[in-house]
Amino acid sequence: MPESLVLVDTAERIATVTLNRPQARNALSRALSQQLWDAVTAADRDPEVDVVILTGADPAFCAGVDLAEAAAGLPPQPPRPAGTGPERTSNGLYRFLPVTEKPIIAAINGPAVTGGLEVALQCTFLVASERARFADTHARVGVMPGGGVTVLLARTVGLRRAVEMSLTGNFLTADEALRLGLVNHVVPHEDLLPFARRLAADIAGNDGTAVRLLLRHYRRLANTATLDEAHLLEGILAETWAPGIGLVAERRAAVTARGRDQTGRG
Repeated sequence: MPESLVLVDTAERIATVTLNRPQARNALSRALSQQLWDAVTAADRDPEVDVVILTGADPAFCAGVDLAEAAAGLPPQPPRPAGTGPERTSNGLYRFLPVTEKPIIAAINGPAVTGGLEVALQCTFLVASERARFADTHARVGVMPGGGVTVLLARTVGLRRAVEMSLTGNFLTADEALRLGLVNHVVPHEDLLPFARRLAADIAGNDGTAVRLLLRHYRRLANTATLDEAHLLEGILAETWAPGIGLVAERRAAVTARGRDQTGRG
């Protein structure tokens, strides 16, 4: 039986999804792309999962679309039904990952290049190993992006930095990515997954309904045109929030205790 191109390990309400094509630096073949979509979809639908971690089998996170496969001129596959991706959605974005109700933490263990960078940018937020590297090499290869790099990268690191990355194809180190706000944390390589799991556990320990609503709210904010519209959406979110109101006092005490633990204050 052939080895799975995507590995899934679920424990303590966290699903760790690993791209498992290391001999090709986890390049996105058609088979890997479909298995990735299906694995993330299944984790999102699993009532025993609150958070997804996406990483790659060393030495790379993802080298992008498998250009060797693309150049081979393989016959087209039968189209998957709409919504069962990977696919280009109605707003023009080619989604490597489905839109999920649950957060996806990208644990970048090595190079995330071109399509691999787009996969990372489609996650909720990123943490990186010291070995992580980031680049948009579409111009070097001579193809145009379609997975959101010109939009999502510019929104993350700023327009001019994004343009420089796309036009030069130069790589960012993990520390440079941290300085530019592309990643939230940089940690020693061996601590990457334990660190990502600790963050995931912090999320999983919160009210699940609140986490999912906040995630949906932040996505909606990305489509607002003005600051007033953004504030209006937050106001609607607060005024229409109902689940768990009776537990607010109990949760506030737990939040206070947790904050003291994390800050070292008694």
